[in-house]
Amino acid sequence: MKKYKKSSDIKVGVIGYGGSFNMGRHHLNEMKRAGMVPTAVAELDSERLKVAETDFPGIETYSSVDEMLKKSQVDLLAIITPHNTHARLAIQCLKAERHVVCEKPFAITTAECDAMIAEAKKKNLLLSTYHNRHWDGCIMEAVDIIGKGKIGDVFRVECHMGYWGQPGDWWRSSKTISGGILYDWGVHLLEYALQVIKSEIVEVSGFAHKGFWAGKTKWKNDCNEDEGFAVVRFKNGALLTLCISNIASKGYESWVDFTGTKGAYIMRWNDYDLITHDGDKIIKTTGKNRNSEGWRLYQNIADVLTGKAELIITPEWARRPIHILDLANKSAISGKAMKAKYA
Repeated sequence: MKKYKKSSDIKVGVIGYGGSFNMGRHHLNEMKRAGMVPTAVAELDSERLKVAETDFPGIETYSSVDEMLKKSQVDLLAIITPHNTHARLAIQCLKAERHVVCEKPFAITTAECDAMIAEAKKKNLLLSTYHNRHWDGCIMEAVDIIGKGKIGDVFRVECHMGYWGQPGDWWRSSKTISGGILYDWGVHLLEYALQVIKSEIVEVSGFAHKGFWAGKTKWKNDCNEDEGFAVVRFKNGALLTLCISNIASKGYESWVDFTGTKGAYIMRWNDYDLITHDGDKIIKTTGKNRNSEGWRLYQNIADVLTGKAELIITPEWARRPIHILDLANKSAISGKAMKAKYA
């Protein structure tokens, strides 16, 4: 892999500068914070290109990825487009000798992940995904406390997020484009859990309820599931469940619950409950989470490209939650558990 003398030698760009969440601006600012130089934007919407030019005066703008790859000397590209385009665009950029960071989810299928990883290895290029939530304060606090043995050996992790409400009429509600209801937030929650469960995935069972919201959205037969549920079994005996729902009337107080042999850890965004035992007495302690440090993702990437560090969010790491989601989809259709496969 080519190494740069300093971060300011790395020219960076984004593919996608859409208005939703202003993620194009966010990525370029985070890369700039790590010392890299915002250089190029590719976006189909000419009005959004004008916004990019205002946000970053002098930046190169392109109406297509083909044009960008042909004309720009950009070194690293962040792909900020709908989920079902990630693999195709990443492989196109890798073939053009550019380093790539995909927004999460990394891709939709395991096969897409494997094709991306193979191309990056072939070209000896950096490939990662934007798992900036790896450094969310809530999971850093959880990893620290659980790692000290406060709840013993973790044998069950429950990930959940949901509410009762009709999904919006945008591409994230399309099964074909988004991958399904489990993909958007599910990939975050799985990445949290996999920082604690350090074991190989054995099999995944998936379940889905669908059809309630379908006729009420523009996507109709292509609408996401109303609720997705997955059960993951690990080699060390640990069990993980994931539930994302748009028909959860009770909602959920927490995001992730860890249960161990000596206690439990209930993870929320701002705080947590640590539940331990003193004989027959149950002790519950509530604590505040540390500050999030999502900026570390692009700092790590800049350090990798300048030869100062090893990549933390490797493509192999990014593949793991996608493999779970892919197997859950296949299991929900087939009605049977699906065995995990490691490349």
